Amino acid sequence: MNSKALPRQINNVEVGVYECEIHLKFRLIEEKSLLGDRDQLLQVLLEALTEGSDEFLEMLQASVKAHESSEFKASPQMRRQLMRLRNSTDICP
Repeated sequence: MNSKALPRQINNVEVGVYECEIHLKFRLIEEKSLLGDRDQLLQVLLEALTEGSDEFLEMLQASVKAHESSEFKASPQMRRQLMRLRNSTDICP
């Protein structure tokens, strides 16, 4: 049996800042009162989209764009988080 410890492998994860844009077009059967509260409507739509299509939601069109952005365009809080992620290491035995 070899008493030498195995060398640790360090995996550096590459992270960046991305700007994402989503355009959705759909038909929805919902209570009229919901349409007046934009935040609540957005929450209901996101839940409906993540659960998948059903008879109350009909997807008509979807487009997604994402591109890497300069980290200097990000907020100070996001830049701090980015630095934390870059400085952290996953150490595997």
